[in-house]
Amino acid sequence: MDRRKFLRSAAAAAAPAFSQRSQPPNIVLILADDLGWGDLSCYGNPYIHTPRIDRMAAEGVRFTDFYAQPLCGPSRAAILTGCYPVRNSLMFNHIPRARTGIHPGEITVAEHLKNRGYATAIAGKWHLGDAPPFRPLRHGFDTWLGLPYSNDMWPFHPKTVRAAGENPRLTAARTRAELTGYDGQGQTYPADWFPDLPLMSDDQVLELNPDQRTLTTRYTDKAVGFIRSNRARPFFLYLAHAMPHAPLFADPNQAGQSPRGLYGDVVRDLDRSTGRILDTLRELGLDRRTLVIFTSDNGPWLPYGIDAGSAGPFRAGKGTHFEGGIRVPMIARWPDRIPPGRVTSEFASTIDFFATFGALAGVPPPTDRVIDSLDVSPLLFDPAARSPRDSFFIYEGAIAYRPETGRPRNSRILKAIRSGPWKLHVETMALYHLHSDPGESKDVAGRNRDVVDRLLAMGRRFDDEIARNTRPLGEL
Repeated sequence: MDRRKFLRSAAAAAAPAFSQRSQPPNIVLILADDLGWGDLSCYGNPYIHTPRIDRMAAEGVRFTDFYAQPLCGPSRAAILTGCYPVRNSLMFNHIPRARTGIHPGEITVAEHLKNRGYATAIAGKWHLGDAPPFRPLRHGFDTWLGLPYSNDMWPFHPKTVRAAGENPRLTAARTRAELTGYDGQGQTYPADWFPDLPLMSDDQVLELNPDQRTLTTRYTDKAVGFIRSNRARPFFLYLAHAMPHAPLFADPNQAGQSPRGLYGDVVRDLDRSTGRILDTLRELGLDRRTLVIFTSDNGPWLPYGIDAGSAGPFRAGKGTHFEGGIRVPMIARWPDRIPPGRVTSEFASTIDFFATFGALAGVPPPTDRVIDSLDVSPLLFDPAARSPRDSFFIYEGAIAYRPETGRPRNSRILKAIRSGPWKLHVETMALYHLHSDPGESKDVAGRNRDVVDRLLAMGRRFDDEIARNTRPLGEL
């Protein structure tokens, strides 16, 4: 069955009109960019005060063992399609003017929920291809305000080659990067590598190189307006913040207020934004009909030093297959449905949003393709529930472009496997027991050969299945 036939058949199956009693829940997914596991006060940060997110955790459930992907683009692919991004050839970050993107045949969670009459919106970063066929409005979203890719992909990237008479904004970016200690691992970009950064409103360029100090507020304004406009019907809101991805920009009203410096100011701004969303839902009488989730796309970008966050007790950060790169905060709130004040160590992933949201909305899953997503909604509601996910596979996240064609290479290198408390690093054959060694510091492979063999066999089976069921990129 092709994608259009699936969408028509699923819509027909879900055709009965909504009533106040039968209306499915609203869903708000708030995604921070490069926020580390240890960057919120409810996760133990002593310097960054996040009272609204902490209150959200106190009123809902907080996950300790929640996984994303190692890089920005793959994480968004996993969230939206419910698949390991290696499955749909999206295991890399798209750059501006890319000739590839998310395939038009993919079914996003926004399209999935539209089969139940949901209004859909994205406020924030996309990063699944910037050409028109790959943008949000072609993939299930009714409206979009945001950036097509990361906020550092603009003419003021600090690793742009030096030239006489350069823009003062580029000079300021270099000065800040030098202060943080960021060296880009020796990488540099030609002066014309990154074009002007477009802030998009639907499919139109609203501004070029916008004042990023205002982005969190503008995205929140868009989100609040969408909620107000769609209060009478079910809605899915994807609020994908630009921050705290470097370069950092804080709202002037937040600047200088955190003992953690600029990074703390930026996270405080995200906290304020989250509070505005929750306040709007309460004001409109929607909070008891709305699941709100707060999470991050990957771990902290540690080479940026003071402009990077904290992975807490975990090793390494963004771009790696260690826990610090892929384990992220996740908080879910739904008054009267999610028991308050809970903490769960059951493990799940952003991949599981697709199936979970679909189950809550009453939308049957696609049957014409492999979906890796699992319904983890029992973990939200039942303190005794156990995760249906018994394994998680971490593939290499990389950008690998052929300069002569601008085409990326999708990397299918299995880097690590988690199963229960065990984590196996495939290339080094190092085994860690995460419950007793969350920092991955004590290799116990030598005395647990049976566990190593079991995880390797599991990885081979999964990788063989991926090879048989890999879907293509979209191409211009």
